[in-house]
Amino acid sequence: MLIDSHCHFDFEPFCDDPGYYLALSHQAGVEKIVIPAVGQRNWQAVRELAERFPGLYFGLGLHPLFSAEHDANALAQLESELAAEVGLREKKHSHCVAVGECGLDFAIADADQDQQISVFAAQLQLANRFELPVIMHCRKAFPELLRVLRQNTPIAGGVYHGFSGSYQQATQLIDLGIKIGVGGTITYRRANKTRNTIAALPLDALLLETDAPDMPVAGFQGEPNRPDRLVNVLHELAAIRTESEQIIKQVTSLTTAELFRIQV
Repeated sequence: MLIDSHCHFDFEPFCDDPGYYLALSHQAGVEKIVIPAVGQRNWQAVRELAERFPGLYFGLGLHPLFSAEHDANALAQLESELAAEVGLREKKHSHCVAVGECGLDFAIADADQDQQISVFAAQLQLANRFELPVIMHCRKAFPELLRVLRQNTPIAGGVYHGFSGSYQQATQLIDLGIKIGVGGTITYRRANKTRNTIAALPLDALLLETDAPDMPVAGFQGEPNRPDRLVNVLHELAAIRTESEQIIKQVTSLTTAELFRIQV
């Protein structure tokens, strides 16, 4: 079994016919999907998908890319939503497995860096309060993200999704209990730095992801990415590492299930 640790399954084209795209995923062996929310506008959508279809799980968070959409009460509302989900989780009725997607994105034009840092730190604190892992996004802000993480280290761990950094950056994250999200970047032969880094990291520090419909894998540029193409990431990971594809599949699936407390 494979688990897509990061897929925006409530986005187009999936929201038009989720049953069809889930069938494609199951045929490829991708049986479980974690859907990170981006803000108040899709918290309910990800929850409803997870309630409707077995094997879907979600995170609730405030994505820095959509900072302009987060109103003044966003953090208070997130706290309330997470508290409700934790109450349901105790009764085995919640599919909420993380806080996220959250993080820092200083690549945005006129980014309010102080505001992003404040909101990110607050979400890390909520994750610790509710003992949930975090799903993190970062662009052009690694030193700042690392500093905030060290000040608010997630007690339940987390994942840095779509990793494309250096070996040193990866090990700094791993030392804080953060897993490394491996996606379509490694399917491009020109991405030597990322491929070499991912090849050298401990296997049990890696999660597989698609970031669908974003981050297309090689050979499908210009098309929406899909969760069934997680197998392309798996194949390429096996090609650049020493372990067999079966071992990589087993270890990454187990690591993902343990992080998000998903039964397998």
